[in-house]
Amino acid sequence: MAFRVLDSSAFYAGIPFGSNEPSYTTSLVYDEIKHIKKNHDAVDILIETGRLTISNPESEFIEIVRNTANESGDLHELSVEDISIIALSLKLGAELITDDFAVSNVAKNLNIQVFPVMTDGIKNIVSWTYYCPGCNNNFSESVKCPKCGNTLKRKNLKK
Repeated sequence: MAFRVLDSSAFYAGIPFGSNEPSYTTSLVYDEIKHIKKNHDAVDILIETGRLTISNPESEFIEIVRNTANESGDLHELSVEDISIIALSLKLGAELITDDFAVSNVAKNLNIQVFPVMTDGIKNIVSWTYYCPGCNNNFSESVKCPKCGNTLKRKNLKK
């Protein structure tokens, strides 16, 4: 049986509530979505019936994801919750259900199969670079230009 890891967007779209397939998410994502259908304890019922398992990846998987996200230029776009679900998918060899483009890009860089929920998803894996719109210099990562102080923007590297 194939495993699937759910991002918060999968819960907002109702994916686990209409399926009997077992799913996984991390405690960080669980904390983010536990208010969904709170009056009916829907998320807790998924856990009690074995349809949802809360699991966290080990630090080595987190580090692999962070390094990959840094290389692709997506690291600053990812939350700790995002990193945790990519790392859990990597650990389990599971498909990832998400609509987040940065999450999808990093996951695909790690050869994780990604399924979007409410969007068409990403078509190509991309790498990003940061550039200063003021002095037109490129940087691997940063928020402010160290030369002129402008806020950096992100652009797709042409392959």
